[in-house]
Amino acid sequence: MPGAMRQAGRFLAALLVAASLPAGSVHAVDGVEQRYPDVIAASVQARDAETFDFDVTVSSPYDTPQRYADGFRVAGKDGAVYGERKLLHDHAAEQPFTRDLHGVRIPRHIRSVVLQARDQKFGYGGRALELILPGR
Repeated sequence: MPGAMRQAGRFLAALLVAASLPAGSVHAVDGVEQRYPDVIAASVQARDAETFDFDVTVSSPYDTPQRYADGFRVAGKDGAVYGERKLLHDHAAEQPFTRDLHGVRIPRHIRSVVLQARDQKFGYGGRALELILPGR
């Protein structure tokens, strides 16, 4: 039980720290600024053997007009980019948010892709998600 109480205490401390930060500030519990948005979910549908439609959910806790997640991409494990969606405004009132990217052509020999989101200040990074392409 003492371990559970200690863990609950750390959780409460993290909540208090987060509650004390000014709106728009995003810091990890250790005080390090979060630099990148995360891809937290995605789905894919095949249109045909080489064309796919994606729905991608991004979490970007620092979304403000001054700094926001400004895009996401569909890439191969080797870094080849097959599709990219640019986002032209913040999504502060909609977190996390889902956007689509349709008509992405991916060669038949590719079995899975990696989805990544980007920050307008730091570029691509954060949590990426790998999806296996249907029918492959």
